Amino acid sequence: MRDYQLPGRSPVYATHGMAATSMPAATLTALDVLRNGGNALDAAVAACAVLCVIEPQSTGIGGDCFCLYAPAGTGKVIGLNGSGRAPAAASIDWFESHQIRAIENTSAHSVTVPGALSGWETLLKAHGRKGLDELLQPAIRFAEEGWPVAPKVSWDWQRLEGKLRKNGAHHFLPGGHAPKAGDLFVQPALAETLRSVARHGARVFYEGPIAADIVATLRKHGGLHTEEDFALGLANADFVEPITIKWNGHDVYQIPPNGQGILVLQILGMLEGLGDAPDGPTGTIRAHRHVEAARLAYRDRDAFVADMSQVDVPVAKMLSRDYLNSLGRLIKDDTAMVDLPAAGEAIMPPHRDTIYLCVVDKDGNACSFINSLFQGFGSGILSERSGVMLQNRGFGFRVQRGHPNCIAPRKRPLHTIIPGMVGKDGQAVMPYGVMGGHYQPMGHSWFLTNFLQYGLDIQESIDLPRLFPYQGKLEVEGGISADVVARLMKMGHVPDLIERPHGGGQAIWIDRERGCLVGGSEPRKDGLALGY
Repeated sequence: MRDYQLPGRSPVYATHGMAATSMPAATLTALDVLRNGGNALDAAVAACAVLCVIEPQSTGIGGDCFCLYAPAGTGKVIGLNGSGRAPAAASIDWFESHQIRAIENTSAHSVTVPGALSGWETLLKAHGRKGLDELLQPAIRFAEEGWPVAPKVSWDWQRLEGKLRKNGAHHFLPGGHAPKAGDLFVQPALAETLRSVARHGARVFYEGPIAADIVATLRKHGGLHTEEDFALGLANADFVEPITIKWNGHDVYQIPPNGQGILVLQILGMLEGLGDAPDGPTGTIRAHRHVEAARLAYRDRDAFVADMSQVDVPVAKMLSRDYLNSLGRLIKDDTAMVDLPAAGEAIMPPHRDTIYLCVVDKDGNACSFINSLFQGFGSGILSERSGVMLQNRGFGFRVQRGHPNCIAPRKRPLHTIIPGMVGKDGQAVMPYGVMGGHYQPMGHSWFLTNFLQYGLDIQESIDLPRLFPYQGKLEVEGGISADVVARLMKMGHVPDLIERPHGGGQAIWIDRERGCLVGGSEPRKDGLALGY
């Protein structure tokens, strides 16, 4: 239970509807949509569009999206994969002939055709009550009139000045520098692009002058993209069957690969076989077990997770109880594994920026939604006439012939962004998510075990200090006690105290017994959970 003498915040309670996002203006936008007759999906799209304007280092219409949506009364969870594909010319033969052995995170080769707008429109046509013409209006207003830069956004922005200078994104360095907290930032070109999409739909992004401008920009930076690649992107978003496991009396849902949500299910499955840690949610054994399970899951990701439309990913094997139990038996409570069996520790590029939000409406529809440029400001390549900052999801590809995640024509890369959903007794009980690039499976499973295994409240479960095994070290937030860090070091871990915190989470619990909604939001960002 929260100590009211210490800094912190309480869970948010409401009855008619709730939204939790990483920016107060986006949360308020979502609630406005709900109160004006929109459902949870409508509210999520409107809020996401606002975040694409006022949290531009994390997300944008030049990025991708994933969604889990649970329509009330159906007992179903619907998945959407809105991730983009590589250009048709992006073959391993081409990269080998040009002696490119790895994709740089700021190159045009790191840019896949953005899937966000295709995803938004596909979702709204199938399950929304409103259209982009209405839902984009708040974002258009923020882009045209400007909005004061939030403190965490400014802090991130300052760290990314070099990337923006490298690729000539000068509009995002007004006066030559990142905006300070409270500075008004205006995006007139993006406002006009959003206005065109509101009037004519997503097609104007993928065909015509906007697409031509983006393609020309990418070609100028050495990209292989064509206008045909973008035209095909209009129909790119796919409805997919979520993957799921039963865990701790609940059903946990994730989007299947090319996303890394399968790792969440693997980590939970391994930990369930070990039972509760004897030292509770903040203890050394609890942290150690979770880290070891994550190391094994990320190893599997690096070996197997890829675009299932082009590669055979052994999903059933990876989620089988026998396999997860066998992995769990590798975890010893007194020592860290020196060498992981088989594939070895996952090789992961730098990570971080994304937005995640969730909404529940008065009818009980629940939406778990994530939209991202991948790294901060994506590739750093700005299409100036359209105002679109372009993602760098292609950085997740390997330039390694025969690897499951090897770059190939019109292939989707390994994706880090993952929305989550929890159900019980045939009904959705919680849309949730944790941002943070590669950290996300660790973050999802850490939050879920905090909340549904160790009994912390929803806000405490988001607040609890985080740690993450990364590139041979154990990245530790400052809130982890020195005693726990010392004990982890004795077990064989290599702790590394990090400057930048891990990720950012939002969640809404649907308390059906008491007839209320309970929300939490991320203190590591500028976010807010709010209901009515």
